[in-house]
Amino acid sequence: MSDKPAPAFDPRDRAWHPKALVSSYNSTTLRAPSQPLLQMPPTVSEVSGPVFGHTELGALDADMIRNAAVSGDPVGERIVISGRVLDEYARPQANVLIEVWQANAGGRYRHVRDGYLAPLDPNFSGYGRCMTDSEGRYSFRTIRPGPYPFPNNGCSWRPAHVHLSLFGASFAQRLVTQFYFEGDPLIRHCPIVNTISDPKAVSQLVATLDMDSQVEFDSLAYRFDIVLRGRNGTWFEEGRS
Repeated sequence: MSDKPAPAFDPRDRAWHPKALVSSYNSTTLRAPSQPLLQMPPTVSEVSGPVFGHTELGALDADMIRNAAVSGDPVGERIVISGRVLDEYARPQANVLIEVWQANAGGRYRHVRDGYLAPLDPNFSGYGRCMTDSEGRYSFRTIRPGPYPFPNNGCSWRPAHVHLSLFGASFAQRLVTQFYFEGDPLIRHCPIVNTISDPKAVSQLVATLDMDSQVEFDSLAYRFDIVLRGRNGTWFEEGRS
């Protein structure tokens, strides 16, 4: 047995992260850095706050079916997304603020720069947020987003997906990712997904059907657990320009 102390945490295997420049994903030609990246040391204010709390959330922040409704429920398939935020040793991470944004059921974002021809839904903003509890659990209700086309060496299509932003104890401690839905055939055709070469990394970005958590006669449920670091960590959009 080795006398060396155990590492504080398992190092992330960065070999499974996609390259910054990938010809099949045309936007990387504009986004990929042309110079070596620089790491700037954080300041005290960046790592010491703010501290997020459950009292700062509104009653409907995690209910995207109702939080922007003005004349009824939004159009689309009602779903519940839940899971846990864990570290590399499966320890729950409490009080993590999770922000969520997505397209509506037709595949359109409520954003001034989204020109897709699908109509906006007046009862759906596509935005919500929640915090993890003491066991690292989170949950929100929403409408399953639709796929949408985007210009990429012609016309490519994005699978249905939901974006997540996770905050630690400060704004500088922020991780961004997105998840897809089990069984979606567009996943294997997406040029963005295909920048990730490791099938295991892709599988960790797929929410699985969770029939035990369904809301009977109301909503199907999907589960998406998030591992913050280590060799089994969820892929995050860090280190990308």
